[in-house]
Amino acid sequence: MAEALADIEARCDAIEGCFEYNLAWAAKGVSGDEPGLSTTELRHQLIGAVDAIQGLGPSFRAAVEQAGLKPAVRYTDFIDILERDAKDALVTIELVLAQPVISSQLIDNLNASLHLRALLTDLFLIDELVKAHMKAEAQAAH
Repeated sequence: MAEALADIEARCDAIEGCFEYNLAWAAKGVSGDEPGLSTTELRHQLIGAVDAIQGLGPSFRAAVEQAGLKPAVRYTDFIDILERDAKDALVTIELVLAQPVISSQLIDNLNASLHLRALLTDLFLIDELVKAHMKAEAQAAH
């Protein structure tokens, strides 16, 4: 169970880290095609988020199953929502990645996207669920 929770936490950290990096990028105010400007790290962050998003739903399903969380239907219903939000956010991020030039304004619009915001809100909820479950497990072990 601890491995599944660690996987979920790593995925959440990668997605949230990308969002934070994007905030800094958006604040730069660049058009994206300035001479010498590199978008390598930005693209690396976005690709990392894509990788994390792609396995988020199955990872959370495995954790719920391994932990035997009840009532299971509450978790599976939420995971269905999570997977829809993840798919929408994924499409949005991949659209940005497909652009030859990524400006601060484009990243600002990505950050403001309801699709990405919905996924981030789901992740904040998952993060709290994971922390609560890990705390309960630690207390039960003592």
